[in-house]
Amino acid sequence: MRIGLRVDVDTFRGTKVGVPSLLRVLRAHGIKATFFFSVGPDNMGRHLWRMARPRFLGKMLRTKATRLYGWDILLRGTLWPGPLIGAKLGDVIRAAADAGHEIGLHAWDHHAWQTRLDRMTGEDISKELARGVEMLGGILGRPPTCSAAPAWKCNEHVLLAKERFAFIYNSDCRGASIFRPVVNGSVLGQPQIPADCPTYDEVVGRDGVGVETFNEYLLSQLKSEGLNVLTIHAEVEGIALASMFEEFVSLASSRGAEIGPLGNLLPDVGSIPPGRMLPQEIPGREGWVACQTV
Repeated sequence: MRIGLRVDVDTFRGTKVGVPSLLRVLRAHGIKATFFFSVGPDNMGRHLWRMARPRFLGKMLRTKATRLYGWDILLRGTLWPGPLIGAKLGDVIRAAADAGHEIGLHAWDHHAWQTRLDRMTGEDISKELARGVEMLGGILGRPPTCSAAPAWKCNEHVLLAKERFAFIYNSDCRGASIFRPVVNGSVLGQPQIPADCPTYDEVVGRDGVGVETFNEYLLSQLKSEGLNVLTIHAEVEGIALASMFEEFVSLASSRGAEIGPLGNLLPDVGSIPPGRMLPQEIPGREGWVACQTV
């Protein structure tokens, strides 16, 4: 069983506190992962305005968000602009790269992408990506080689914009197999490695799954053959649920799972079939996400 481990880093606190915690755990177990970093302003606290939406409020209550994320994350950027993550915490990002982990771009402004993508033009998207690539490339000393759209918010404008950058692959959608996206009848060059495993916030508090039973539930979702891409968050598994994640690593390893970066899952490009993406809703998540379709 192979598991591609994807670490989404959305916030200042997740970078400063969660990433070093995860690096220690992964180093102790001899595991490499793919870290997708948000490097621009941390305005994630502005999501609180979504509390007026019943589904988002329900999710916040179900996941016990104040304990899970902490007020530092939940209020960041609400009263004044949030700090530039890459400018202040570049040393943490470099530490992840120096430890041998695969490093990719998550976003320039995670909150803006997640809430405004539907209104962004192709040029807006290209500029947003370029700012993120420039910041992350300056930190690493080289351009990032992969990317992952925040909250799996991706459309055809995003796919076309990403073709202008040196990404070997992207992880912008949910799905079941690696594919090359088709846009306007043309097969694009950058493969997609979809995430297929549910995230903690999608599952906990539903169908009897809690903190104590989440790991066993997650292990039950893994396949002995085929794609297994697990997405964790530095703000969650790196801080409040660090012990739960380390227990998962131990359990998965004891059952013969091989955990590694997403790039290790890529087959020869010539053997990757074409596929399409469409916006869909999935259980436990508010709003649409890009999903692989047959």
